[in-house]
Amino acid sequence: MARIICVIGNKGGTGKTTLSHMLCQGFGLLGYRAACVLTDVSREPLSPNGRRYITADARNGEALAKVIDKLRSLDEWIGVVDGAGNRTDMDHKLYELADIVLLPFRDSHEDIRAVVRDLDLFPRAYGVPSQWPSNLWQREAADRNVLQMMGAFRDRLLKPVIALSSSKLLLHKQMPESLPSPLIRGCRSLGREVLDILEIDSSDEEVGTDCRIERLPPAETPMRLRHA
Repeated sequence: MARIICVIGNKGGTGKTTLSHMLCQGFGLLGYRAACVLTDVSREPLSPNGRRYITADARNGEALAKVIDKLRSLDEWIGVVDGAGNRTDMDHKLYELADIVLLPFRDSHEDIRAVVRDLDLFPRAYGVPSQWPSNLWQREAADRNVLQMMGAFRDRLLKPVIALSSSKLLLHKQMPESLPSPLIRGCRSLGREVLDILEIDSSDEEVGTDCRIERLPPAETPMRLRHA
Protein backbone atom coordinates (compact mmCIF):
# COMPACT_ATOMS: atom_id res chain seq x y z
CA MET A 1 0.00 0.00 0.00
CA ALA A 2 1.29 3.47 -0.91
CA ARG A 3 2.57 5.87 1.74
CA ILE A 4 0.98 9.33 1.81
CA ILE A 5 2.96 12.47 2.68
CA CYS A 6 1.09 15.76 3.01
CA VAL A 7 2.88 19.10 2.73
CA ILE A 8 0.70 21.63 4.52
CA GLY A 9 0.79 24.76 6.71
CA ASN A 10 -1.59 27.65 7.22
CA LYS A 11 0.85 30.33 6.06
CA GLY A 12 1.24 30.88 2.33
CA GLY A 13 4.52 31.45 0.53
CA THR A 14 6.55 28.93 2.51
CA GLY A 15 7.54 26.77 -0.46
CA LYS A 16 5.03 23.92 -0.17
CA THR A 17 4.77 23.33 -3.91
CA THR A 18 8.50 23.55 -4.53
CA LEU A 19 9.18 21.16 -1.65
CA SER A 20 6.54 18.70 -2.90
CA HIS A 21 8.10 18.51 -6.36
CA MET A 22 11.65 18.32 -4.99
CA LEU A 23 10.58 15.44 -2.78
CA CYS A 24 8.92 13.55 -5.64
CA GLN A 25 11.93 14.11 -7.87
CA GLY A 26 14.18 12.84 -5.09
CA PHE A 27 12.10 9.71 -4.65
CA GLY A 28 12.28 9.06 -8.38
CA LEU A 29 16.06 9.48 -8.37
CA LEU A 30 16.27 6.98 -5.52
CA GLY A 31 14.28 4.37 -7.41
CA TYR A 32 10.79 4.86 -5.97
CA ARG A 33 7.56 5.53 -7.85
CA ALA A 34 6.00 8.77 -6.66
CA ALA A 35 3.00 10.96 -7.46
CA CYS A 36 2.75 14.69 -6.77
CA VAL A 37 -0.89 15.50 -5.99
CA LEU A 38 -2.10 19.04 -6.66
CA THR A 39 -4.81 20.45 -4.33
CA ASP A 40 -4.19 24.19 -4.67
CA VAL A 41 -7.01 25.67 -6.78
CA SER A 42 -4.85 28.72 -7.60
CA ARG A 43 -2.36 26.56 -9.54
CA GLU A 44 -2.59 24.77 -12.87
CA PRO A 45 -1.63 21.08 -13.30
CA LEU A 46 1.88 20.38 -14.53
CA SER A 47 2.71 17.88 -17.26
CA PRO A 48 4.23 14.61 -16.02
CA ASN A 49 6.40 14.41 -19.15
CA GLY A 50 10.10 14.52 -18.42
CA ARG A 51 9.71 13.94 -14.68
CA ARG A 52 10.81 11.02 -12.54
CA TYR A 53 7.34 11.08 -10.97
CA ILE A 54 3.77 11.50 -12.11
CA THR A 55 1.35 14.33 -11.38
CA ALA A 56 -2.28 14.13 -10.34
CA ASP A 57 -4.99 16.81 -10.27
CA ALA A 58 -7.02 16.75 -7.04
CA ARG A 59 -8.27 20.31 -6.76
CA ASN A 60 -11.68 19.30 -5.42
CA GLY A 61 -12.76 16.94 -2.67
CA GLU A 62 -14.11 14.22 -4.96
CA ALA A 63 -10.96 14.15 -7.07
CA LEU A 64 -8.75 14.06 -3.97
CA ALA A 65 -10.66 11.08 -2.56
CA LYS A 66 -10.29 9.19 -5.86
CA VAL A 67 -6.57 9.93 -6.11
CA ILE A 68 -5.88 8.87 -2.52
CA ASP A 69 -7.95 5.67 -2.95
CA LYS A 70 -6.04 4.88 -6.14
CA LEU A 71 -2.68 5.49 -4.48
CA ARG A 72 -3.59 3.35 -1.49
CA SER A 73 -4.30 0.47 -3.87
CA LEU A 74 -0.79 0.60 -5.36
CA ASP A 75 2.16 -1.28 -3.90
CA GLU A 76 5.41 0.54 -3.17
CA TRP A 77 4.25 3.96 -4.34
CA ILE A 78 4.61 7.25 -2.46
CA GLY A 79 2.04 10.03 -2.78
CA VAL A 80 3.03 13.60 -1.95
CA VAL A 81 0.02 15.87 -1.50
CA ASP A 82 0.80 19.53 -2.15
CA GLY A 83 -1.39 21.62 0.15
CA ALA A 84 -1.99 25.37 0.06
CA GLY A 85 -1.92 28.27 2.50
CA ASN A 86 -4.85 29.69 4.47
CA ARG A 87 -6.88 26.46 4.40
CA THR A 88 -7.10 25.37 8.02
CA ASP A 89 -9.98 22.93 7.47
CA MET A 90 -8.18 21.29 4.52
CA ASP A 91 -4.97 21.05 6.56
CA HIS A 92 -6.85 19.08 9.21
CA LYS A 93 -8.29 16.72 6.57
CA LEU A 94 -4.90 16.14 4.97
CA TYR A 95 -3.31 15.59 8.36
CA GLU A 96 -5.79 12.82 9.13
CA LEU A 97 -5.14 10.90 5.91
CA ALA A 98 -1.33 11.29 5.90
CA ASP A 99 1.32 8.86 7.09
CA ILE A 100 3.56 11.84 7.80
CA VAL A 101 3.09 15.60 7.46
CA LEU A 102 5.68 18.20 6.47
CA LEU A 103 5.43 21.89 7.38
CA PRO A 104 7.81 24.06 5.32
CA PHE A 105 8.85 27.45 6.68
CA ARG A 106 11.25 30.19 5.65
CA ASP A 107 13.74 32.07 7.80
CA SER A 108 11.47 34.95 8.86
CA HIS A 109 10.07 35.47 12.36
CA GLU A 110 6.57 35.43 10.85
CA ASP A 111 7.14 32.02 9.24
CA ILE A 112 8.72 30.60 12.39
CA ARG A 113 5.87 31.79 14.60
CA ALA A 114 3.35 30.29 12.15
CA VAL A 115 5.09 26.90 11.99
CA VAL A 116 5.39 26.75 15.79
CA ARG A 117 1.59 27.05 15.98
CA ASP A 118 1.19 24.35 13.33
CA LEU A 119 3.68 22.00 15.03
CA ASP A 120 1.71 22.39 18.24
CA LEU A 121 -1.55 21.78 16.38
CA PHE A 122 -0.31 18.74 14.43
CA PRO A 123 1.72 16.46 16.75
CA ARG A 124 2.76 14.05 13.96
CA ALA A 125 4.14 16.80 11.73
CA TYR A 126 7.75 17.72 10.97
CA GLY A 127 9.02 21.22 10.29
CA VAL A 128 11.16 21.74 7.19
CA PRO A 129 13.38 24.84 6.95
CA SER A 130 12.69 25.72 3.32
CA GLN A 131 14.49 28.01 0.87
CA TRP A 132 17.14 28.38 3.58
CA PRO A 133 19.95 30.91 2.97
CA SER A 134 23.22 29.55 1.61
CA ASN A 135 25.26 32.59 2.66
CA LEU A 136 27.19 31.62 5.81
CA TRP A 137 26.33 34.74 7.82
CA GLN A 138 22.64 34.61 6.87
CA ARG A 139 22.54 30.87 7.55
CA GLU A 140 23.99 31.31 11.05
CA ALA A 141 21.47 34.07 11.81
CA ALA A 142 18.58 31.90 10.55
CA ASP A 143 19.77 28.91 12.58
CA ARG A 144 19.98 31.07 15.73
CA ASN A 145 16.40 32.23 15.23
CA VAL A 146 15.24 28.64 14.92
CA LEU A 147 17.14 27.62 18.03
CA GLN A 148 15.70 30.49 20.06
CA MET A 149 12.11 30.24 18.84
CA MET A 150 11.73 26.51 18.17
CA GLY A 151 13.80 24.85 20.88
CA ALA A 152 10.85 22.74 22.03
CA PHE A 153 10.50 21.24 18.56
CA ARG A 154 14.15 20.53 17.70
CA ASP A 155 13.49 16.79 17.49
CA ARG A 156 10.81 17.42 14.84
CA LEU A 157 12.86 19.51 12.43
CA LEU A 158 14.38 18.19 9.20
CA LYS A 159 17.64 19.42 7.75
CA PRO A 160 17.33 22.79 5.98
CA VAL A 161 16.55 22.74 2.27
CA ILE A 162 18.92 25.33 0.84
CA ALA A 163 17.51 27.99 -1.51
CA LEU A 164 18.22 27.06 -5.13
CA SER A 165 17.04 29.31 -7.93
CA SER A 166 17.05 26.24 -10.18
CA SER A 167 14.23 24.68 -8.12
CA LYS A 168 11.85 26.81 -10.21
CA LEU A 169 12.56 24.44 -13.10
CA LEU A 170 10.50 21.78 -11.33
CA LEU A 171 7.47 24.09 -11.47
CA HIS A 172 7.60 24.66 -15.23
CA LYS A 173 4.56 23.24 -16.97
CA GLN A 174 6.95 21.21 -19.14
CA MET A 175 10.12 20.34 -17.23
CA PRO A 176 13.47 20.43 -19.09
CA GLU A 177 15.20 17.14 -19.87
CA SER A 178 18.19 17.94 -17.64
CA LEU A 179 18.54 19.65 -14.28
CA PRO A 180 21.52 21.31 -12.55
CA SER A 181 23.60 19.08 -10.28
CA PRO A 182 22.95 21.13 -7.09
CA LEU A 183 19.21 20.68 -7.56
CA ILE A 184 19.59 16.94 -8.15
CA ARG A 185 21.67 16.62 -4.98
CA GLY A 186 19.12 18.63 -3.00
CA CYS A 187 16.24 16.46 -4.21
CA ARG A 188 18.10 13.25 -3.36
CA SER A 189 19.07 14.49 0.10
CA LEU A 190 15.50 15.48 0.93
CA GLY A 191 14.15 12.21 -0.42
CA ARG A 192 16.57 10.15 1.66
CA GLU A 193 15.72 12.00 4.86
CA VAL A 194 11.98 11.49 4.42
CA LEU A 195 12.47 7.81 3.50
CA ASP A 196 14.37 7.42 6.76
CA ILE A 197 11.41 8.89 8.67
CA LEU A 198 9.12 6.43 6.86
CA GLU A 199 11.61 3.64 7.74
CA ILE A 200 12.09 2.80 4.07
CA ASP A 201 15.60 1.77 3.07
CA SER A 202 17.24 4.16 0.62
CA SER A 203 20.85 3.04 1.02
CA ASP A 204 21.20 1.25 -2.31
CA GLU A 205 18.24 2.47 -4.35
CA GLU A 206 19.82 5.46 -6.07
CA VAL A 207 19.24 5.51 -9.82
CA GLY A 208 22.00 6.91 -12.00
CA THR A 209 24.54 9.61 -11.31
CA ASP A 210 23.85 12.09 -14.12
CA CYS A 211 21.23 14.83 -14.24
CA ARG A 212 19.30 13.66 -17.29
CA ILE A 213 15.63 12.92 -16.71
CA GLU A 214 14.24 9.51 -17.60
CA ARG A 215 10.51 9.44 -18.20
CA LEU A 216 8.34 6.91 -16.44
CA PRO A 217 6.92 4.47 -19.02
CA PRO A 218 3.13 4.63 -19.46
CA ALA A 219 2.71 1.12 -18.04
CA GLU A 220 4.10 2.37 -14.73
CA THR A 221 1.91 5.47 -14.51
CA PRO A 222 -1.61 4.27 -13.65
CA MET A 223 -2.62 7.78 -12.57
CA ARG A 224 -1.15 9.67 -15.53
CA LEU A 225 -2.92 12.95 -16.07
CA ARG A 226 -4.38 13.87 -19.45
CA HIS A 227 -3.33 17.43 -20.25
CA ALA A 228 -4.99 19.62 -22.79
